[in-house]
Amino acid sequence: SLMKNYKKTLQEMKSFLLLWSTQAFSGLGSAMTSYALVIWSYTQEGSALMTALLMVSSYAPYVLLSIFAGALSDKWNKKITMLVSDTVAALMTVIMLILLQNDALKIWHLYLLNAVNGVMNTVQQPAAEVATTRLLPKKHYQKVGGLRYFSSSLNSILTPIIATAVLGIAGMGAIVAFDLLSFGVAFLTLAFAIKIPESQEPEEKGEKLLASAKKGIAYLKQEKGIFHLILFLAAINLVASIYDAAFPAMMLSRNGGSEKVLGITNAVIGITMFVGSILASFVKAPKSRVRVICNCLLLSMGTENFLLAFGRTPLVWCIGGFLGWISIPLMSTNLDAIMRLRVPEHMQGRVYSVRNSLQFFTIPVGYFLGGVLVDAVFEPLMAAQRDGSILVKMFGSGKGSGAAFLFLIIAFAGIGVCLYFRRDKYIWDLER
Repeated sequence: SLMKNYKKTLQEMKSFLLLWSTQAFSGLGSAMTSYALVIWSYTQEGSALMTALLMVSSYAPYVLLSIFAGALSDKWNKKITMLVSDTVAALMTVIMLILLQNDALKIWHLYLLNAVNGVMNTVQQPAAEVATTRLLPKKHYQKVGGLRYFSSSLNSILTPIIATAVLGIAGMGAIVAFDLLSFGVAFLTLAFAIKIPESQEPEEKGEKLLASAKKGIAYLKQEKGIFHLILFLAAINLVASIYDAAFPAMMLSRNGGSEKVLGITNAVIGITMFVGSILASFVKAPKSRVRVICNCLLLSMGTENFLLAFGRTPLVWCIGGFLGWISIPLMSTNLDAIMRLRVPEHMQGRVYSVRNSLQFFTIPVGYFLGGVLVDAVFEPLMAAQRDGSILVKMFGSGKGSGAAFLFLIIAFAGIGVCLYFRRDKYIWDLER
């Protein structure tokens, strides 16, 4: 009967599995294009800020529109919403390729294309969430979390490996071709092989967007613990995105760094998160979720940044990547559990959309800050050092040494954030 159960489960999950696997494949194509563009823009401009702005331009719409996107996507047909936003994103990729092949691609074109993609992503995400809920029987919800983590960590392992290889062998055109192929597979599958049930309940006239957002904010005013937890993560995201802006700048320009080294380090981080997510799914619920969140983030902030600051070889950077990311899935799992257990179900949509805006608005800010700090503060500071100076002894010389110095500052900032919020009594009240 085990085989019967297995077949039955597969039958019940068939539509979802089709949707999930083809969308994940399409996600791999898009991620490879973005990755290649980061390398392209850094080799063109040599500027950390120019490269960081690529991320700012795709994140900013997400942060600004997130509060409204959920309410809008409730009103629209899910399948059409997903098909339209995927198609617009594919069009942007085609425009980018045409410009690139005619040697006309400028960095500001990419900012515009990324911004459009960001808007599409913001609308697409809630629609995909609802589609998933409708395609699956309730009893399989738990499995979905695992599958999604699996596909996103697999993508973060494969992206740098495949993109670096394809870029080296066949160039940007081949990456875009793969991206469009993966889009085509996902589009045709969704259009012709998947029927998303429309909601059974008559559509209740949705609340006005602002009213919905206000309710989410009012809830957070009462629930100080959840609110402070969100602020804690917003602060961590600020530090982490300064790190993200400085990371390719250092890996691509430091002595001993290269596109290949960036690819290897990113792949190690992907594999680490994959392993971490498997470990996190086996660990039993801890006595104190808050302590686990604080300790995981402290381990991450207090190890990797020091190794990136003082390390001079790819091996040391990879060990840093491992230590920095191994505990992050465990942190996420516990964070997710606190949110799902504490926030009543009928409030989750509203609270999550307010959370997305609060917790993620620091990401574009951090990218921007990181780019400015590398280009305008730390690289010039290191370039001005004399040969025997203490900073040169600590961080080396040449391009990329400024980014290394910034990692030391990030390490202290990250540890400071963890220690500050660790003393927050409202967050500890969530244990009760």
